[in-house]
Amino acid sequence: MIVKERLLPIEEVAAKLGLEKERLYPYGPHMAKVLGDPPKAKGQLILVTAITPTPAGEGKTTTAIGLVDALWRLGKRAALALREPSLGPVFGVKGGATGGGKARVEPRHEINLHFTGDFHAVTSAVNLLNALLDNHLHQGNELGLDPRRIELKRAIDMNDRALRRIVLGLGGKAHGVPREGGFELTVASEVMALMSLAQDFKDLKTRLGRIRVGFTWGGKPVFAQDLGAVGAMAALLHQAFFPNLVQTAEGNPAFVHMGPFGNIAHGTNSVRASRMALGLADYVVQEAGFATDLGMEKFMNVVARTAGLVPEAVVLVATLRALRYHGGQDAYEMPDPKAVERGLANLEKHVENVELFGYRPVIALNRFPTDAEEEVALVQGFAEERGLLFAQSEVYARGGEGGLELAEKVLEALASPHAYRPLYPLDWPLEAKIEAIAKAVYGAEGVAYTEEARRALKAAEKEGCQGLPVVMAKAATSLSDNPKLRGRPKGFTVTVTDLRCRLGAGFVVVYMGGIETLPGLPKVPQALGIDVDEGGHIRGMDY
Repeated sequence: MIVKERLLPIEEVAAKLGLEKERLYPYGPHMAKVLGDPPKAKGQLILVTAITPTPAGEGKTTTAIGLVDALWRLGKRAALALREPSLGPVFGVKGGATGGGKARVEPRHEINLHFTGDFHAVTSAVNLLNALLDNHLHQGNELGLDPRRIELKRAIDMNDRALRRIVLGLGGKAHGVPREGGFELTVASEVMALMSLAQDFKDLKTRLGRIRVGFTWGGKPVFAQDLGAVGAMAALLHQAFFPNLVQTAEGNPAFVHMGPFGNIAHGTNSVRASRMALGLADYVVQEAGFATDLGMEKFMNVVARTAGLVPEAVVLVATLRALRYHGGQDAYEMPDPKAVERGLANLEKHVENVELFGYRPVIALNRFPTDAEEEVALVQGFAEERGLLFAQSEVYARGGEGGLELAEKVLEALASPHAYRPLYPLDWPLEAKIEAIAKAVYGAEGVAYTEEARRALKAAEKEGCQGLPVVMAKAATSLSDNPKLRGRPKGFTVTVTDLRCRLGAGFVVVYMGGIETLPGLPKVPQALGIDVDEGGHIRGMDY
């Protein structure tokens, strides 16, 4: 039994944007795919980013949701654009990704779990390609693939460290060709990334064909199109490619579609969903994963440039608990003005990062019940000293009403001039792009490379990947590549451990530190607190 709270029928939510019922493909009464092409963009894009988070996150999603509700309360036609949650963090450390308190997207339990099956489709497409590859090896290997140089990994939407590196094909000749392999989180897969960046279905199929699966014995690259995989993969992905429409807790439209991770991919919802929202609403609030050094940097250097989605304003979310954390306090839930004052160095760096791309951020202080007024005054003073717009956000406790101040400041920012500029030109060498991000965005003194990374860098240049943007895969809880370095680290060097050309997605992934594309579960995962009662009520997933 699925229990529903009082929500608007999805047709009524669609009507707020002028969407006809015929364009909806419903998944029950409160969720639907939106069919057809996006209308011509008319709306203004508002990007929501944050300071370096604590392991629990700092309410970026909650703030984005509450901002949309507040804009509607001010009489503005607004829409939300968010990533779909991954089951990895839902059952791992962070929990669900549908906001919290009175600033949520609904139906939250369905969205956090199986939703419309998009992640199942992406996982299946990735694993179909793997199955075709291993079958090709088993059936004679006509392409001459070198089993030692296969790059492709299988996908699973669950944190499971035991599957990171495996040996498959064991058991004798009838069971395939033995080789090393592994799994990565579905949201870290190249198929998820290219699904998020594809402009239309033709572009999607072209990108699928460009997925490089490995190399021949002679060093020649082999692609998904060489295995004849594109048609079947596209069939699996066809329905998932349409954006999902749901609603906020206040009944306002929210597009929740695709979900590449912000620390190991480009970290924002699909281009398709953003364009649909921009064609139907006057204001679109879009979240970029993690902090400015991850989600925002990639949005500006990858998404804005390749898809033409240029923000008109940037909201920078901060919390006092994160400032305490970066000020050296381990028990960061309790007031500590001195720790907050020390932690402002982290906020300062993120302000500078936003300014790097041509914007003056609106500082949104996401309030918690334990916050002290003395601490709030410190952050407000910081913003006023720098001439920045500042607003307290209480959307968790009060919904859209608690975001009215923030909404007014965002509207003020939209009327101010900005000059979007990417950090580097695409014709720079890969090494120069990496150094630009490390020094300008992270504040690093330099970049070191392992021997393996040096070889990968030379190979990427030889393979013609130097004209692509880079996606840095690094720790989310530090400006550096070392998650233990809090605040605004100085005098550090980041270490590149590997590079991979993702020709289907259209970028080069640069791995730093000990980043893993398949996280593990913590000692006490969120899954241990989740249950469903006999009446169908799910417990332990309300945040």
